Amino acid sequence: MTEPTQAPKAVDPAFGFNTYAERLNGRAAMIGFLLAIVIEFVTGKGLLAWLGVIQGS
Repeated sequence: MTEPTQAPKAVDPAFGFNTYAERLNGRAAMIGFLLAIVIEFVTGKGLLAWLGVIQGS
């Protein structure tokens, strides 16, 4: 079987799943997780109790 002589010139899509969007989503998730831990440490309540969704002790 012969190998192709040219590689396709594909560009990253502007929308949807691409490497930049996935990297940005990961960073946002890390920041959100860190903020949830900080809120729990500072207030002494869990995130849902702090938001008033559940009754916390």
